[in-house]
Amino acid sequence: MNKRDLIDAISGRLGDKKSATEALNAVLETIQEAVANGDKVSITGFGVFEKSQRPARTARNPATGDPIQVAASSVPKFRPGADFKALVNGTKPIPPKAPAKAAPRSGRKK
Repeated sequence: MNKRDLIDAISGRLGDKKSATEALNAVLETIQEAVANGDKVSITGFGVFEKSQRPARTARNPATGDPIQVAASSVPKFRPGADFKALVNGTKPIPPKAPAKAAPRSGRKK
């Protein structure tokens, strides 16, 4: 599933693709900004997004075998929650999908 497929799935619940796209982009941007600033984003039942530090190290060039220095870096890290793990392992049933919302109606008569 890619981002477009995810938007299509969400739009079934929200009613239209525009609001689904805006909602997904807002969630992703908020998580990315928080993790980049060093904050931990914890979504109960789903998982935890956090920033992790990798120390500097010596690696080997696979073509020549020569040692090279790899600089320290920060990387995003995700740890799945217990409910997410249970769903993936099949120990918890997949919840039924909620029905699509009806489009809001205008109160004016034509």
